[in-house]
Amino acid sequence: MVAVAADRGHHFSKPPRERIVLVEGHGVDGDAHAGAFVRHRYLTRRQPRLPNLRQVHLIPSERFAHLREAAFAVAAGDLGENITTAGLDLELMPLGTLIELGPTAIIELTGLRTPCVLIDRFRAGLKRHVLSSAETGPPFKCGVLGVVRAGGAVAAGDTARVRFPSTSFETLPAL
Repeated sequence: MVAVAADRGHHFSKPPRERIVLVEGHGVDGDAHAGAFVRHRYLTRRQPRLPNLRQVHLIPSERFAHLREAAFAVAAGDLGENITTAGLDLELMPLGTLIELGPTAIIELTGLRTPCVLIDRFRAGLKRHVLSSAETGPPFKCGVLGVVRAGGAVAAGDTARVRFPSTSFETLPAL
């Protein structure tokens, strides 16, 4: 892992941390999006008792390199992600993929992160760079969301291991 971030408030960006603690069935301890029920402000107003499939947001660090090439200064935590990885094609992984982080934590991937208008408020014109016009592949290039299946502390420099589901042909839906 390249970086970890969390924020108690509902802000677009999250400040990087030395470490974060993942709590099973809850999310990132002390993060605004943690909880058993949906914490996304838009969704909470409409259906507050939906299960929270957005407990953790992961994004590949390679996305930042592509955005820098398009003249956008973006760093770890800037797009609201909790975990920044390296070398993982997160957006291409199937639904139900397990990401083992550090010695004990496990996140199950539940969907693609859907970019919203806040991305353009953060950096004007950025949203079009995280949308895909390709006929195949994921429609969004803004990271993935997941739920915590096993808790534990994680930090930059920890290893990330991937376990693909044994019989999944589904790709990640947009959340």
